[in-house]
Amino acid sequence: MSEPAISSASSIPDQLMRRVQGDDDDVAFAGLVERYSAKAHRLAHSICHDDDGTDLAVQEAFASMWTSRATYRASRGGVETWMMSIVRHRAIAVARGDALRASRTARVVEFDRLLGEDADVADVALVAEDTDRLRGLLLRLPATQREVIGLAFYGELTHREISEHLGLPPGTIKGRMRLGLEKLRAEIDS
Repeated sequence: MSEPAISSASSIPDQLMRRVQGDDDDVAFAGLVERYSAKAHRLAHSICHDDDGTDLAVQEAFASMWTSRATYRASRGGVETWMMSIVRHRAIAVARGDALRASRTARVVEFDRLLGEDADVADVALVAEDTDRLRGLLLRLPATQREVIGLAFYGELTHREISEHLGLPPGTIKGRMRLGLEKLRAEIDS
């Protein structure tokens, strides 16, 4: 693939994206994929934490970029920003799906354990009630606090990973986490 000469007015990614949008140029799109593939994999892996999830997220992201190429607007940010935003969103969706499946499996295992030979139906009901109460308390938190708590506990991300993922300083992440957990503790204790 030969890339167009770099003009002073625009970069190679900008020129490739114009070709992709204008002519449905799959060769130009392949050039963008080649240029950003490694970065997309690193970003997706920082969110998914496993090779299968990473590969799936990146594949879905690039497919989404191709189908939504007409929505790209240079005035809203560069090509790389647009592409990495799509990768980030796809990786979150994949990670959440994996986390939901793992959570469901864990609940089934816990339920089976509780329903063992010495099971007490009251214990099973209490566990279900506690789970519902915690879910309700989480929903009452401000969205910013709920998001970082969810990414930490359900997404199993570190403060640093959440910071990178959301594009916010680590101190902001820690502050939101602390405030959210304090509110949850106060509600649980009341």
